[in-house]
Amino acid sequence: MRKTRVTAVLGCIFFLLITLSNFPATAQAPSPGPFALKDGDRVVFLGNSIFENDFQFGYLELALTTRFADKGITFRNLGWTGDNVWGEARSTYTNPPTPYEHLMEDITKTQPTVVFLAYGGVEAQEGQAGVAHFKDGLNKLIDKIDQLGAKTVLFSTIPVVSSDTAQHISERNADLELYSKTISEVATQRKKLFVDIYNPILSASKKEPIIENTVHLNELGYYHLAKILEKALGLEVAKATTAITISNNKADVSNGRALTTDNAATLAKFAVDNKYLPLPSPTSTNVISDNARIVQISGLKKGYYVLVSEHIQVAAASAKDWEKGVAIHQGPQFSQVAEVRNMILKKNELHFFQYRPLNQTYIVGFRRYEQGRHVKGLEEQNILIKWLEGQIILNSEPKEVVYELRKME
Repeated sequence: MRKTRVTAVLGCIFFLLITLSNFPATAQAPSPGPFALKDGDRVVFLGNSIFENDFQFGYLELALTTRFADKGITFRNLGWTGDNVWGEARSTYTNPPTPYEHLMEDITKTQPTVVFLAYGGVEAQEGQAGVAHFKDGLNKLIDKIDQLGAKTVLFSTIPVVSSDTAQHISERNADLELYSKTISEVATQRKKLFVDIYNPILSASKKEPIIENTVHLNELGYYHLAKILEKALGLEVAKATTAITISNNKADVSNGRALTTDNAATLAKFAVDNKYLPLPSPTSTNVISDNARIVQISGLKKGYYVLVSEHIQVAAASAKDWEKGVAIHQGPQFSQVAEVRNMILKKNELHFFQYRPLNQTYIVGFRRYEQGRHVKGLEEQNILIKWLEGQIILNSEPKEVVYELRKME
């Protein structure tokens, strides 16, 4: 009887061992899937100067707005120059809140559903000795974002760039790479999406002047950063090409729609739909937007021809060049995206001075008994912010563009 019982117990143990061997040693959370934004999402940019400085340009928000133009998405930029994962740059004369409590309040008030997190640049000054402390703070921030029910997308650090050998650039970048690696490891452990911007920015900086004062991206830098983000999130779309063949005074259009015209000077009239508005080129440089539509026209007689949209010339080239293909870098879609960008900049300016008023101590701080009545004015700015958000959403969807081809006299 005893022998039978022992045999049964050993059999159970053997079965249990076999069963457990088919399971992973630790529970594995699902890997992050393809990036997407849904209707009603609130996207928050949280970090140091990498986000705050984009207030001037709006490229990151514009890129995501135009790529998800059919969704009602809103954005908040909580970037703070010099900030770290403990919110120490957010210190005020009012205590409480402590800097860290201030950081927690800022995140909570925005009610995020997606948070782009960019820290590590300031913390990297501590080198190897500060890695553990940074990792602890980063994990706590992610814990907070998880508690709010939001997704986290982690950015790497960016390199410093300078020709001044006295600044010990290589040593500084070694630390920044170390912290980028730490961020990547945390992302892997926490099953969060990680975006490496360090290497693409370093590569771009060797070709073009995209970094100023050693550590800050300029307008061209943010244009590149927006393109890097699009690629990392899988949002790249091949350039659209519209091909037109003109024969016997008729135009055959592919990837477009041929239209009839009663204008004798018009050789071809056609309409095209764009999947999304183009990212505008930086105004401070000669860089031309690289996501323009290509128009190829064959069957033209020798000479020069212009493409017109809404009575404005958008391109001019020889018959030979039109046959090869001409990129369209201006027109209604570029005017439309410029308007959207201006609204983004205005909305972000209103929000900036709402959550970071210049006289914060007197309005919401320990001396609010003097000017606290202006809190109502800050709250009323929400009306303008929400109106601008509505306009941004309504105007970010691309519209059909109609072109006319004419011979240049």
